[in-house]
Formats: sequence, structure tokens, C-alpha cells
Amino acid sequence: MPQPKERIFKENFALVFFASLLMFTAFYIMLPTLPVFLTNGLKIDEGKTGLILAVYTLAALLVRPFTGYLIDRHGRKFFYISALFLFSFFFLGYPLAGIFTWMLIVRFAHGLVWGVATTTGSTLIVDIIPAERRGEGIGLYGLAMTIPMAIGPFAGLQLARNNDFTLMFLCAGGLAFAGFLFTIFIKYPEVSLAGKTKFSIRNLLEKSALPVTFNLLLINISYGGLVSFISIYALKTGLGHTGVFFIIFASGITLARIYMGKIFDRHGPKMLAIVGISLLISGHIVLGTIINIAGFMISGFLLGLGSGVVFPTFQAMVNNLVLPHRRGAANSTLFSGLDLGIGLGMLITGFLAHSIGLPHTYLIYGALNAVALLFFLLVSLKHYQKKLRFV
Repeated sequence: MPQPKERIFKENFALVFFASLLMFTAFYIMLPTLPVFLTNGLKIDEGKTGLILAVYTLAALLVRPFTGYLIDRHGRKFFYISALFLFSFFFLGYPLAGIFTWMLIVRFAHGLVWGVATTTGSTLIVDIIPAERRGEGIGLYGLAMTIPMAIGPFAGLQLARNNDFTLMFLCAGGLAFAGFLFTIFIKYPEVSLAGKTKFSIRNLLEKSALPVTFNLLLINISYGGLVSFISIYALKTGLGHTGVFFIIFASGITLARIYMGKIFDRHGPKMLAIVGISLLISGHIVLGTIINIAGFMISGFLLGLGSGVVFPTFQAMVNNLVLPHRRGAANSTLFSGLDLGIGLGMLITGFLAHSIGLPHTYLIYGALNAVALLFFLLVSLKHYQKKLRFV
């Protein structure tokens, strides 16, 4: 008789899930409100505000390769607990940093611990999920990032509606601290061969994850352009309803994540990636051509579905390419590609929007995702099929 499948949502999974849920909620609370606090509250000009926002991603990008190496060498526990505690603590720095220089320092430090926490959490969850249900487990864990995407910005705007930014920072920090408390009770699995990886520049990145990482980087250029400029797009086209767009976008991601994992575990990544990237192509075409409320909302749902399929598929792929003691490096490599893609997307979209306008920019991103689909079929998929380990 076939053996019953091992459950995913057990105690350890739940603890990591809710720790991440609270941490991401705190992150998204600040996403729409921090620029307002900087420009209106601290009277920092827009150029310096952009630098403060960007340095967070830069810090995360810099620390991820070292995080992957350290958690493979010394295990996950110390780094996860410490990162969540510091992530909650640094929220206190925002209302205290009254000038540009100090705000830049706080933001950079916050980005560093964010990079450690997200890399370690994503690696830890793979340690916990049964190997035969890895795709499904990663998809479910992704809801801890998606649900905050819908509720966090709304909560942040409500908390800061009377310009009471201190209350907002304290509430966000309190949620992050509650997430830290969950990390204390996790039973951290032993990582085989941990401590035997010698330090070298080559060990900071996982070579086998590079094709999939580059594929994700291409895709996240368009994602970076979407999340950073969609409010301006809605304003310039007169569509408005940016908040509704993000709710629909998050709903698409949630729906995709619920189902994609089971499909991955049964059939592998090929069809999922083709469908997911095709949805991103379609969503950008709709966004760039059908400039009315219906097109705006349809594009949000298509882009959400595509995003909800692609990232967990790629994350499951890179974790199936490595032995357990290299999962940290594999996840840090993938997340570095994600960060770099988003950062490039912000820069490129600003230039293209000024030159040709945002509708045409999003059409170009549809074409870029078509290139990413070809790269997947010709390079990433063949590499995955050749190097698959699945342990």
C-alpha cells in the first residue's frame, strides 16, 4: 500500500511561517509610508529620499552571499533569531534619526538584517519541508510574503493617516518583535556537513543556481519597474485605484501559490514556468495597451498569477540542485538575483518612463519576459534536468 504523505504544516513549519508573516507585514507597512515620512516629515528632498530607499536593497544584496556561506557553515539558528530581533529593534531608529545621514545609516543597517533574515528563513523552510512535497511547501510558505503584501500597505496608511509616523514605526516594530518570539521556539534541524565548507569567494555563490538565478533576474527587472512605478502610471493615466490594483495583484499571487506547489511536485517545473512567464508577458501587454480601469485590474491579476507561479518554481528548482549543506548558498544566490533585478528595474524604468512613457515601457517588459521564457527553455530547464539532485 502507498505510504501516506508526510504533513507540511507541522509545528516547525507553522513557527517559521508566522515569524515570516509578521516580519513581512512590518516591512509592507512601511513601503507606502516611508517616502511620505521622509519628504513631508523630515523635509528630505526627493533625490535623497530615493537614495535612502535604494540603500536598503543594496545592503540586502551585499549581505546575502555571506549569509548563505555562514548558515551553511554554522547552521541556521543563531542567524535567524539574531536577524529577527535586530530587524524589530531597528524600527526604533526611524523616529530617532532626524537627519539624512542618520536615516541613511539606519536604513542600511535595516537592509542588512533584512537580507540575513529572508535568506535564512527561506533556507530553513526548505530544511523543514519533506523533500517529496518541496514545491507545495515552498508555495504555501510564500503566502507568508503574499498576505502582508495585501494588508501591510493598507495598515501603514491607516496608522500614518494623521501623520503619526512614530505610532506606525512602533506598531511595525512590535509585529516584527512578535515574529522574533516565534523563532525562539523553532526546533532547528541539523544540517549535514555543516561546518565543513571552507571560506572562499567561490563558496559565496552556488554555481549550479546561476542559470535559474539569471532567469529570475531578467524577470524581476520588470517586477521592479512594476512595483516602483505603478502608482505614477495610475496617476498619469488618470486611472487611480492603486490600492485596489495591489489587492488584486496579491490575490493572483495567493491563488497561484496555493496550487502551483502540487503541480511542481507531480510534474516538475517545465509547464509551470511556461505558463507563469506567459502570464507575465500577457499582463504587461494588457497594462501597456488597454489603458482603462478594466485593463488595469485584469493586468494586476495576470501579473499576480504569473509572479505567484514563477518565484516559488525557481526557488524549488535551485533547492533541488544542491545538497543540504549548500542550500544557504543556493538561496542567497537566488535572492541576490531577485534583489539585483528589482534594483535594475527601478533604474531602467525611471529612464524609459522619461524617454518613451510608462505604457511603452511595460510593453518592452512584455518582450523582456519573452526573452526570459526563451532562456528558460534553452538554458535553465536543460541545466536543471542535467544537474537535478532532489535531496
